[in-house]
Amino acid sequence: MDEQLKKYMTNTDKNVFVLRNLPEVVKGALFSRYSRSSKSLRDVLKEEFLEEEIKQGKAEAFYDRVLVGYGDDSIAELGGAHVAMEKISILATKEIEDARIGISPLEKSTRYVFFDKKEEERWQYYRDPEIMDSELREVYLEACDKAFETYTALIPKIERYVMENNPRGEESERAYKSTIRAKTCDILRGLLPASTLTNMGLYGNGRALEYLLIKMYANPLPEVRSLAAQMEEELKKEIPSFIKRASNEKGKMFQEYLRGVREEMEGEGVVEERGGEYVELVEHKGGIKEVVTAALYAYSHAPYSQILRKVERMSEEERVAVIRKYCGERKNRRHKPGRAFEHVEYLFDICANFGAYRDLQRHRILTQQKQRLTPYLGFKLPQEIREAGFEKEFKEAMEVSKNAYEEIKKKYPYQAQYVVCLAYNIRWYMKLNLREAYHLIELRSARQGHPDYRKIVQEMYRKIKEVHPELVEGMKFVDLSEYKLERLEAEKRIDKKIEEWKKKYG
Repeated sequence: MDEQLKKYMTNTDKNVFVLRNLPEVVKGALFSRYSRSSKSLRDVLKEEFLEEEIKQGKAEAFYDRVLVGYGDDSIAELGGAHVAMEKISILATKEIEDARIGISPLEKSTRYVFFDKKEEERWQYYRDPEIMDSELREVYLEACDKAFETYTALIPKIERYVMENNPRGEESERAYKSTIRAKTCDILRGLLPASTLTNMGLYGNGRALEYLLIKMYANPLPEVRSLAAQMEEELKKEIPSFIKRASNEKGKMFQEYLRGVREEMEGEGVVEERGGEYVELVEHKGGIKEVVTAALYAYSHAPYSQILRKVERMSEEERVAVIRKYCGERKNRRHKPGRAFEHVEYLFDICANFGAYRDLQRHRILTQQKQRLTPYLGFKLPQEIREAGFEKEFKEAMEVSKNAYEEIKKKYPYQAQYVVCLAYNIRWYMKLNLREAYHLIELRSARQGHPDYRKIVQEMYRKIKEVHPELVEGMKFVDLSEYKLERLEAEKRIDKKIEEWKKKYG
């Protein structure tokens, strides 16, 4: 039997091993049964799940009894699935990627890929069925076509402008071309409408996928609800027991609850279309006292309250000394400060272009919530567009986008977002602790980042430093500089890795 087990695990004679060649539902059921048995996992697999081959039906029956019958949600985190979704709108990806816990998404980049190819003589953007069957069809098509035509027409012109202003140096031709392409994409991506078709993949555990489906079914966008149905159909082929509550009676009640809350809250908010980009630190909680107390706690043998009293008696210099020791000698940004930094929180209100929001939305260990995408908060006109002499063309596309939105929103307020170009601003808040701020700011201020989101996190850093200078002293890897070709150094590093690979493998 051990010979047969070799197929399903990385070893059969050690205490640490990895499962393989097993359906996800079997992995989850196996671990669930294992947690309530005195037997080893290998014995459980042999005796309860393995004869001639893995009994898929038995695993599903077990999940039906334990997961659905007893409501033990935690075991649904022991298995999951990889899902690919192609030719969906950028707007839809943001709704799906808004799921924070248990979901790991990856999306086609607007920074490294041109969206300039037609398919069957049509630009690649989502055509909402309801709008396509309405009197607003031509308004929608005109706005999206205009955006794509302007974007595509400017690619060679902006590429030439960037090359003329940034001639090749000592870097390789590959690195130079890749850098120029990335810079061109960065400058022009704001012209793409939110309807632009893209591809995304995600991995999720069972519980997260089930909850994601429920949220998607309750979404106001028909496209997202349609994607939920398609996703559920495919997941049922692989992990049916994980997602049974997505559309059963309980799931539908949850969907109704989410829709009801949204409908009740619509119209309750305050309306102020303050245009322009800004990063505002609305509030902050906690400070050096809380961080020092939490830092000392893990290395003490006293109650939290006693440590707090000791910290209150410390001088400012003594507290700063503890913070410096706790940060340690950070050699790079991956050397993260400990959990004590989670005792300080910041709430930022941000208004920036939708393209920048898409990049920053991907961070998970914080709370973000966006407002609906509109053209009323202004748009970001890249400096290079103005300097290259294409401001008129850019603004014309923005104007067509805005006019189309105003027409469509009267009947379809949610679908109207599709025609809004990525250059238009959106407002959202970010609530994060100091530990996540270290990660977010150091990562997103790095040279190779898009200049739009680099400016946002640079401003976040400045505002945190104003209120807690002693707590950001250890934030050594914030890059406050500006660059003409952000990707160049990164491409040079890729060249170096390619050379190392060639030397190693020939």
